Amino acid sequence: MKWDIQTVDFKASDELLQYTEEKVSSLHKYYDQIVGAEVYLKLIQDDAKQNKKAEIKLNIPGNDLFAESHEASFEKAVLESVDKLKGQIRKLKTKMQKH
Repeated sequence: MKWDIQTVDFKASDELLQYTEEKVSSLHKYYDQIVGAEVYLKLIQDDAKQNKKAEIKLNIPGNDLFAESHEASFEKAVLESVDKLKGQIRKLKTKMQKH
């Protein structure tokens, strides 16, 4: 699986990058045809407590799946985005089984 993790407006720690890669790569066990993943971690400059944003785009032949989340920490944002993608993968597999 091809990886692209980018951070916007901050420098990510190695622990955060490793955590992100671990969580996103876990999606491969739900759907083995994932070609790549593009992850954007953004720090939103405002007064809101949920100023950390994670956007994840999965490259799948024929389709691309996308999820984003705003949370108080990048770990929570990544986890919530991964959970949203799991639901999209389940929906995609169900649709494929009907055909």
